[in-house]
Amino acid sequence: MTRATARRRVIRLRGDERAARPDALAAEEPLEIRIGGEPLTVTMRTPGHDFDLVAGFLVGEGLLHRREQLAGLRYCAGTDAEGQNTYNVVDAGLRDADATPLSAHRTLLTTSACGLCGRDTVDAVRTHVRFRPADDPLTVAPEVLYRLPQTLRAAQRTFESTGGLHAAGLFTATGELLCAREDVGRHNAVDKVIGWALREDLLPLTGHLLLVSGRASFELTQKAALAGLPLLAAVSAPSSLAVDLAEELGLTLVGFLRGEGANVYTRADRVTTG
Repeated sequence: MTRATARRRVIRLRGDERAARPDALAAEEPLEIRIGGEPLTVTMRTPGHDFDLVAGFLVGEGLLHRREQLAGLRYCAGTDAEGQNTYNVVDAGLRDADATPLSAHRTLLTTSACGLCGRDTVDAVRTHVRFRPADDPLTVAPEVLYRLPQTLRAAQRTFESTGGLHAAGLFTATGELLCAREDVGRHNAVDKVIGWALREDLLPLTGHLLLVSGRASFELTQKAALAGLPLLAAVSAPSSLAVDLAEELGLTLVGFLRGEGANVYTRADRVTTG
């Protein structure tokens, strides 16, 4: 077992039969993210690729958009009852970082109880976006899109043993998988992919595609836009605010990508015909 999985004994029922057996579970542990020693947030995640997760989270908050802004990442001394390092605290050093994180704006909005919060939230993201997905000349063939879920599923090694993880995959326009990450949180899986891309100095992700294994929420669309991605695809449905944001920023949003079918909600001109 790695830290991404844990073993538990279960009673397995099959019809009238029952038997005790070990079962693999997806691990879930807290990760505290600090900036320059100051706590920023705590997220529940599957351990593994933590530095990618933190880097991607900071991109998604609008704090980073270039590799050189990330001065360093290190584990801090978070310990358990036996005094062992839990590796559940990561401190990021930043240089020339951008302004207030988007989460601070969202927190303010949730307390205002106003009818314009959706519009204001979209506007807040637009002001933080450093790249322009609308100008990206990407085109992709439908048959390339149809292959993406199977390719990503083949890379989900922990899912095969637990059945309990979300996944995100970064692809080229021809369907080559560059990076796949898994996590109990779909937002974390996306952060891990985008953080990997930042640390590889690939931002903006012009000409690339992002596939997520669940639905396309507003937050995932935000993260894609802040990384400069021109296309976000999901195997399930998008939310209305996700569509609004994608339309505002000129990002192609694809939902219900299953088998040889999909719904294209925005910028369908990027998906070729014939």
